[in-house]
Amino acid sequence: MSTETAEKTREFQTIDAGVRIGHVHLKVADLDRALAFYCGVLGFEVTTTRPGAAFISAGGYHHHIGLNTWESRGGHPPAPGTTGLYHTAILYPTRRLLADALKRLVIAKIPLEGASDHGVSEALYLRDPDDNGVELYWDRPKDKWPQKPDGSLQMFTHPLDLHDLLAELDKA
Repeated sequence: MSTETAEKTREFQTIDAGVRIGHVHLKVADLDRALAFYCGVLGFEVTTTRPGAAFISAGGYHHHIGLNTWESRGGHPPAPGTTGLYHTAILYPTRRLLADALKRLVIAKIPLEGASDHGVSEALYLRDPDDNGVELYWDRPKDKWPQKPDGSLQMFTHPLDLHDLLAELDKA
């Protein structure tokens, strides 16, 4: 960031802590294939459709993910080295539900690109059928987040023990 840009951004107040990212809308090549992944494997539900589009959610929300072929039917993923969405992050409320997501991926034979313990969260990384990055994760309770000696946040990236995560499903 240039010095001029940094100085200009200091003029603005920080965004309100109540702001949330509400949904993501993805361009896909094949709507049925995308729905098979997001609904069939991950378990989202279709809330509504339009020609060339479907809107899906968890728990009856209007939509968490929009999928459309309006500009991309039969298209190809962006070439490596181009800009675009790095990944969509899907937050699970508990570790047990993240373990269930991992089990679904194993059964569907969907490979992981990575699995990490970040201290504040545990995450699974994969690609959807259109080569969009997907992160499935859960956040540890804030009082369990690791801290540096000065009290600031200490995030890291360590390998996630997938067997330990799946063992979560065997707990009562």
